[in-house]
Amino acid sequence: MTPDDRPLPRAEVELEVPFHDVDMMEVAWHGHYVRYLEIARCRLLDAIDYNYLQMRASGFAWPIIDLRLRYAAPARFAQRLAIEARLSEWENRLKIDYTIRCAESRKRLTRAWSVQVAVGLDDGEMRLASPPALIERLIAWQEAQP
Repeated sequence: MTPDDRPLPRAEVELEVPFHDVDMMEVAWHGHYVRYLEIARCRLLDAIDYNYLQMRASGFAWPIIDLRLRYAAPARFAQRLAIEARLSEWENRLKIDYTIRCAESRKRLTRAWSVQVAVGLDDGEMRLASPPALIERLIAWQEAQP
């Protein structure tokens, strides 16, 4: 199996749209979707054993430099959402694709993606390639897959 044939990690979380996230029409405000994505992204990073604390310990910050969302249908008060995060690029940056669905019907509500780059904590410089700490953890995750 070549590195290109190996699976890429994904994670899914479920949450219920809380009252404080909705407007008077009981629709989740569009800005709250970014928080939902962050919850799924953190679960994904935990799965590969390279979460934000581990990123910092390895000497890097990973700021988001691009974020896109496309809304197909609204999330509503008390609706259970399933938010999936899938790693799609990792060699020069972290690109994560997301799908937000109704947990019950599995109807797609939103698609999104985010891009993060490694920035050295010691010099504040953006790296043009992902640091070994990420690559090592991702390869270890891939090798542990059945």
